Amino acid sequence: MTTQKSTQDISIRLQKVIADCGITSRRKAEGYILDGRVTVNGNTVTELGTKVNPHTDVIQVDGNTLELAAVDKVYVVMNKPRAYMTTLSDPEGRPTVMELIYGVKQRIFPVGRLDYLSEGLLILTNDGDLANMIMHPKYEVEKVYEVKVFGHVNEALLAKIKRGVMTEDGLLKPKSVRVIEQLPNKTWLEFRLNEGKNREIRKICDAVDLTVDKLRRVAIEGLNIQTLPVGQYMFTTRKELLKALGLNEHGEKVIQRRFISAKKSLNTGKVAKIVSKTARPADDKKFHSFRKENYYETVASIKELKLRQAEEKATLLADAEAADKAARFAKTLKKYPANP
Repeated sequence: MTTQKSTQDISIRLQKVIADCGITSRRKAEGYILDGRVTVNGNTVTELGTKVNPHTDVIQVDGNTLELAAVDKVYVVMNKPRAYMTTLSDPEGRPTVMELIYGVKQRIFPVGRLDYLSEGLLILTNDGDLANMIMHPKYEVEKVYEVKVFGHVNEALLAKIKRGVMTEDGLLKPKSVRVIEQLPNKTWLEFRLNEGKNREIRKICDAVDLTVDKLRRVAIEGLNIQTLPVGQYMFTTRKELLKALGLNEHGEKVIQRRFISAKKSLNTGKVAKIVSKTARPADDKKFHSFRKENYYETVASIKELKLRQAEEKATLLADAEAADKAARFAKTLKKYPANP
């Protein structure tokens, strides 16, 4: 016969308690501890291996006392639009995804990041344990992205990406990458990642001289946003999320829930014969002006150029119309000369 463990004897890692209270994910909680933002019974704790009893110890983060039993878990699935930050607030005053959500009293946080110009599937919750399962590489949760790049991606470029590229973060290699659509001068790629490191796809593309035009996350394992409009969100449960991810309560893979895209892979060789004469190679450095750091300046320059061209065209039309009127008036004078 087993006896239930007394609450007096419970010992849990500090970062897990912080995550379970919905403050942030377990990985970010470790950063809070290292930064000296956490106290236990009035003493600042900076050691990650520290264990506490959430029922008897007084734990504070930034001076706020945690109450494990008082936290109701919330799970939100959103189709994030472009031009929103995936942070709780932004020092530059840019809009955040939190401004799109209404009626949630609990403090929830985004699981992972989609940068300002990226869009797509985003999970928000105050369940730090689940957030850790989704983000930590050891759980090998597959994320699927569709990425539009400038130019034509040929087989050689695709092979470079598949082999992986060396960056300041080490070797970055997608689980898979394929061409799913070819436009006149842009290419849609599908990336599948297991680790999902910070800005991994953009760093891979930078390393092979590809310029990203649009990036959207379409699925995390079997969870997808195919029926969820951009900017909208829905509430779900931990049970439903774990089911979509194919995980059990301990983060163990119990069933494969891989997202199957309806978009077929294109044969890059056949596509090359069609677009090679009209589309620049995707690694053409002329596309660099459209990269994130130059994007708004380039777009503003293009708008200014188009406006100037429109004004010049309007001036030419006005001058031509005035000249035509003057010529017609001159003909009238010749036809009907003034009486002497």
